[in-house]
Amino acid sequence: MTNAAFTPRVFSGIQPSGRLTLGNYLGALKRFVDIQNEGKYECVYCLVDLHAITVWQEPNKLRDNTRELAAFFIAAGIDPEKSILFNQSQVPAHAQLAWIFNTVARMGWMGRMTQWKDKAGKNSENASLGLFAYPALMAADILLYHATHVPVGDDQKQHLELTRDVAAKFNHDYGVDFFPITEPVIKGPATRVMSLRDGTKKMSKSDPSDMSRINMSDDADTLAQKFRKARTDPEPLPGTYAELKDRPSARNLVDIFAALSERSHDDVIAEVEGMQWGTFKPLLADLAVEKLSPISGEMKRLMADPAEIDRILGRGAERADAIASPILQKTYDLVGMVSSRS
Repeated sequence: MTNAAFTPRVFSGIQPSGRLTLGNYLGALKRFVDIQNEGKYECVYCLVDLHAITVWQEPNKLRDNTRELAAFFIAAGIDPEKSILFNQSQVPAHAQLAWIFNTVARMGWMGRMTQWKDKAGKNSENASLGLFAYPALMAADILLYHATHVPVGDDQKQHLELTRDVAAKFNHDYGVDFFPITEPVIKGPATRVMSLRDGTKKMSKSDPSDMSRINMSDDADTLAQKFRKARTDPEPLPGTYAELKDRPSARNLVDIFAALSERSHDDVIAEVEGMQWGTFKPLLADLAVEKLSPISGEMKRLMADPAEIDRILGRGAERADAIASPILQKTYDLVGMVSSRS
């Protein structure tokens, strides 16, 4: 089966779990904006609040985080008129299709998910059923819009493979070519942003040290200070990017510089070869302030008017539902559900 018969459409989402970091921007939002502006795909971008509650969330904080994430999308360059931007819980078809896919996906598939093992750990008996079934909901998120492409980071590739498995099994079980076999979009430098204190670990909002991450809410002085104090190593910058293979903290800063400047690793290395970190890190700090401060400023402006954010998300949900409802109804028909529209 090919995706030739399907509208070229991208779907992706981020959990509104708060404390947005540079990793969210370079690993996701910047790429979402680039895809939107390329104009090759219809873009559907979702604040996946149903996924967020697979672990307990304080209700008012979840609402605030959802609005903050919407502000982040818009401030980073997502245009709610060009792309569809909404929060997942406003389109009930996500949960409805997820139940169908719960009957398609196999327990063994879910049990093999690396993120399930990492998040549940030794305490899996006390983890929520929603956390275990998370990949089936993710498959529903994507396939509800017949998305042909999904921009994913390394940590989500396994879930996309499961989405492809669910689509293939549904199509086989019901003798149809109804759901596309969604393709990943993995491109660009710094798709995985690492800690500023330990280049072997992913940048995380849960790290005890605030100096390990760049928060999208950081002001210019804080941004500059964090990059100037970022951990590196005693060696100067090398002549080739390949020479950074065993220097994770150094490679991380070069990755970030390349992503923020929208240049290749090789171009960056050619310019800074032999440079000491005392010279390079201030250059990176200045670049980060130039690129990120306008985003944080626009986020603050948008957050001052939560009613406008709610209006934007409501309109996005209406547009999303216009695509999702017919696909869900056809799925029900294929499964054999009786409805008033049969």
